[in-house]
Amino acid sequence: MIANAGGSPTGGGATITTTGSPTITTYSDAIDAYTVYKFTGSGSITASRNVIATCLVVSGGGNAGSSVGGGGGAGGYTDGMVVLTTTATTVTVGAGGGSSSACGTITSSGGGVGGTHSNNAGGNGSSGGGGVPTAGHTSGGTGITGQGNAGGNYSGSGNTSGGGGGASVAGNSNGNGGDGKQSSITGTATYYAGGGAGVGTGAVGGQGGGGSGTAGTANTGGGGSGFSGGAGGSGVVIIRIARSA
Repeated sequence: MIANAGGSPTGGGATITTTGSPTITTYSDAIDAYTVYKFTGSGSITASRNVIATCLVVSGGGNAGSSVGGGGGAGGYTDGMVVLTTTATTVTVGAGGGSSSACGTITSSGGGVGGTHSNNAGGNGSSGGGGVPTAGHTSGGTGITGQGNAGGNYSGSGNTSGGGGGASVAGNSNGNGGDGKQSSITGTATYYAGGGAGVGTGAVGGQGGGGSGTAGTANTGGGGSGFSGGAGGSGVVIIRIARSA
């Protein structure tokens, strides 16, 4: 797929070539006009000349645990400014629990799995999965600095479990998943990489995560919710090029 980006809004910019069929949109604000390439599957992107771009990389959220299981940790959230060149840049989008990468230097790891009542504690990942009420399995998993936060520990009260960690907030012991981060890279403010809900009265998924009894939100890297073992949501890669780039 070929589109024009960079330069003035009336033309004269770089030619951008992609594989993997990203969704291409445009928008303008008070600062500039932008072309946005949203990859929900793997592919590549190449520019006809060096172009500065903003790149958001979100990995797949972790699966939740089953049978009073902990919430799944959110997929990793990383972003930054990069230079697209005449050499093709590979884009990899992780499924649930899988890593994503793009733009040569920006990568993020998959979310940690939620703890399982009979088998394991919350797993480590970009954000950690929640702990469960079983001896030796009560701890939430750890997160990766700059990508996400820890999962919640078991609260010590009944058949509850910890929520999965999110990109901006840790999961808690009452089953609430940690909130993701909000980005307006597409022109619309959207939460990405929220932790999945654990098991508990009123437990909810973090913004961008899986609510009670559901999978993590697809293409946001949301963690799955506990009890039913909800699947982690797939990741996404979004690349934005300003027309003045």
